[in-house]
Amino acid sequence: MSAATLLGIAIGAIITLLLLVIKVKISAFVAMLLVAFGTALATGVPVEEVVPVMQTGMGNTLSSVMIVVGLGAMLGRLIEVAGGADALAQKFTQVLGEKRVIGAVTAAAFVLGIPVFFDVGFIILAPIVFGFARVAKINPLKIGLPVGGVLLTVHVAVPPHPGPVAAAGITGADVGMMLLVGLPLCAITGVIGYFAAKMFRTDGITLMDSPATAAPAVVESGAPADEIVGDGSVIGAVKNRVRTIGAGTVILLILLPILQIMLGTVGNMVLEEGTAAQRWLGMIGSSTIALLTGVIVAYLVIGNKMGWSLEKRGSILDSALPDVAVIVFVTGAGGVFANVLVQSGIGNALSETLIELNMPIILAAFLISAALRASQGSATVAILTSAGLMVEPIAAAGYSGLETVLVTLAIGFGGLGFSHINDSGFWIVTKYLGLSVKDGLRTWTVLITIFGVCSPGVCFFSSKDRSSALPIPEGTSN
Repeated sequence: MSAATLLGIAIGAIITLLLLVIKVKISAFVAMLLVAFGTALATGVPVEEVVPVMQTGMGNTLSSVMIVVGLGAMLGRLIEVAGGADALAQKFTQVLGEKRVIGAVTAAAFVLGIPVFFDVGFIILAPIVFGFARVAKINPLKIGLPVGGVLLTVHVAVPPHPGPVAAAGITGADVGMMLLVGLPLCAITGVIGYFAAKMFRTDGITLMDSPATAAPAVVESGAPADEIVGDGSVIGAVKNRVRTIGAGTVILLILLPILQIMLGTVGNMVLEEGTAAQRWLGMIGSSTIALLTGVIVAYLVIGNKMGWSLEKRGSILDSALPDVAVIVFVTGAGGVFANVLVQSGIGNALSETLIELNMPIILAAFLISAALRASQGSATVAILTSAGLMVEPIAAAGYSGLETVLVTLAIGFGGLGFSHINDSGFWIVTKYLGLSVKDGLRTWTVLITIFGVCSPGVCFFSSKDRSSALPIPEGTSN
């Protein structure tokens, strides 16, 4: 099947999906499964492999998302019900002033994003975003959008995240130099994106229910403690202020899993691979174990401070899961659609089309990665595939270590923008912020694309050699 035909099918599939979700109002989960099924048949995936391809996409996505989302939601729920988000927001607002709150939270998210994966960081910060928004009396999108933007910027460009590390290994870029060069470039990108986010008109957007606000902090009640029933609703009279956890406790509970992940990251970077210490630190610093530790510590610390019974603590934890069920299922369906796009050859067809244009290497590195990101959804897949395609051109150009790093960063930044309905991160951000698909496309998708377009611009004009053209590798027509 020709590249033009495959690209036409991909465009048609995305348009159909948007129509089903926005116009027909069908469930995004069902719509993505239907479109993925149709796309697989239209692109010639063998009939007997269609269902296995769909199941593989679902399994691969949920295996990395389900545990993280569940534990992150539980940690956020404990902090939120105990009034921690509001306490932290009030403390920061008093210290910084209302005008500096958005910038402060965004800067904190940038630091948080260095060791912590995008989805973990966003899930942890989501309740805090809404707490700050309540205290500052602003639309949560004013904080949530730039926070998500800087988290994803660091995730795609800076080691120790898997995409940048793997890309450096493929292209031969020095990981330490990537970190030294990438962090300032990410900071510049974050500042540009932050001011871009301030220009978004969000006042007219009505937010839907969100896991981050499903159990708002109950700071007043006539009883010694509010009642949490099985479905997570809050009941009780509202008269006298009750105890809430302090801002210091919230900070420590948030930092605990972050520091644990950082410990594992440092261990993987400095210890010899395969040693007992490296393996144990890698396990302890995994997102799953770090968040599990955070939930257990929060269960004990918050429960004791608030005087909650063991039964009530368990009820609060359980109440977090129904609210994230939609996120988990829709994210999994996004993985189904993305895997179909990959297996159908649509991503390869797009990258080969760009290669044949014989453009400057650093620009081609960005555009190929961006095209793969837009077509199949996963930033990591886009980065790894693009790095593999750029190995020969980089070697042929005779680039220095710094120039190789800049090309590798351009590949990472190419995977930053164009987050839309085939990206699991799109669904995490929109569902946690309470955005409809339509509003998510015109806010999050547009903003993160601005982030992405600004980033390679920094790389491009930082390169010493912008004139080297991308040669057409042998065999790209196959």
